[in-house]
Amino acid sequence: MFHRIRRRAKGPSEAQRQFAEMHARLADQVPPGFGVPTTELQHSEPAAVVDDFLPAELRVPSHDQLDGRMMPWKQPLVLDGEMVACAECGEYRDWLILSTRDEIWLRCRAGHQQQETRLDTAWYNRHAGPADATHATFEDCLRHLGH
Repeated sequence: MFHRIRRRAKGPSEAQRQFAEMHARLADQVPPGFGVPTTELQHSEPAAVVDDFLPAELRVPSHDQLDGRMMPWKQPLVLDGEMVACAECGEYRDWLILSTRDEIWLRCRAGHQQQETRLDTAWYNRHAGPADATHATFEDCLRHLGH
């Protein structure tokens, strides 16, 4: 450490000397006022307002505008180490999973529905893909998903 301090005390290095010489040569080439902040605010014309929002036909409703969402779940549903089966017919695969008002409901192919309290909206959001369609009625959505 002391060796480095003594070396610096001897004078500027060759690289420092070259930098100082280049700085002195280029100082004359800088235009006057360059790098000096202006005291006056520069007024420019306002930019044109561009409506960059999606056209109406490409917009999808937000979650609070929907009564619910549903997705197909073809494989068996296993929760807490046990396979979920329909309470009425015993079916254990090919579910429709419905998310509505912070509740999750399972619907089997036969049309039986049961609330599943072990699932929540966060689980649904993690597993659901993007919506491919919106429907005005529950029956329209069932037809769309083949139930």
